[in-house]
Amino acid sequence: MPREYQFPFELRHLVYFREVARQLHFRKAAETLAIAQPALSRTIAQLEVALDSDLLNRTRRGVEITPAGRLLLERTEPVLRSLAAIPRDVQALAGGQVGQVRVAFTGLAMATVLPRILRKFHRQHPGIRLELTESPTSAQLAALQSGDLACGFFHPDAPTPGLHTRLLLRERNGVLLPAAHPLARRRALRLRDLVATPFVLFPRAHNPGFYDRILAAFASADVTPRIAEEVWPRANGIGLVRAGLGATFMTPSEAQHLPPEVTFRPLRGPAPESRLVLGWRRSPAPEPALAAFLGVAGATLSPERTA
Repeated sequence: MPREYQFPFELRHLVYFREVARQLHFRKAAETLAIAQPALSRTIAQLEVALDSDLLNRTRRGVEITPAGRLLLERTEPVLRSLAAIPRDVQALAGGQVGQVRVAFTGLAMATVLPRILRKFHRQHPGIRLELTESPTSAQLAALQSGDLACGFFHPDAPTPGLHTRLLLRERNGVLLPAAHPLARRRALRLRDLVATPFVLFPRAHNPGFYDRILAAFASADVTPRIAEEVWPRANGIGLVRAGLGATFMTPSEAQHLPPEVTFRPLRGPAPESRLVLGWRRSPAPEPALAAFLGVAGATLSPERTA
């Protein structure tokens, strides 16, 4: 056995010593422990030999703890309390009552479905800690495959082997404009109306499928887009629109609560489509904490499809 696991005493030595130190009486401690008093005395003597220190002094009135015994008691108490809690903690973890789940999300998820899920989950599972990270689709897929993420809210542009996915949102995009834009008063727009308007997009590597759907929509409308900026995360792009530096794409669900500096208009004709899914690794059964999160997400959103 490695040296780090070799101890000159056993757990029962510590338990017996703690009880004598609590009661300061060998007979009473033996009765509490349901052992014979001579056996208790021998065990304490073995511990003193193992530690090469006197731990207890017997007096006519009972027992006194030596400085060495007091130090041992201070070190022993938290260890024994921790050991006593192991069965309860293991059962709580196995039952999905405690644990930790690493969750990644995109701006669209946080602007639409995720806050509702988080409210319900924290209410139902206060003992499970969620580690939330905003991350683009490409990074989420890599982290899910490697096991660095438990689940993610992302936008797939191709099959995702090795992952379960649940479709949460599928919508045509409209366009987000500065409120002072000349076209902001129209009820609906076409992409060809925006031929002179610069657009704020995101780096293609973050979500190639959606980026290509945007370009395909412009091509179908016979328009060459003017891409002024490519920024991430999503909030930065919206911030640039608020500053009047261009327009960007947005779903109707995402446009429910907008600041006064911008306005949302639906698109007629060609428009890119956004698809938001919840994804997690395929396995015989997810860990209990993850299963609890997936259960709340499914019950909250009444998802359309699981693959």
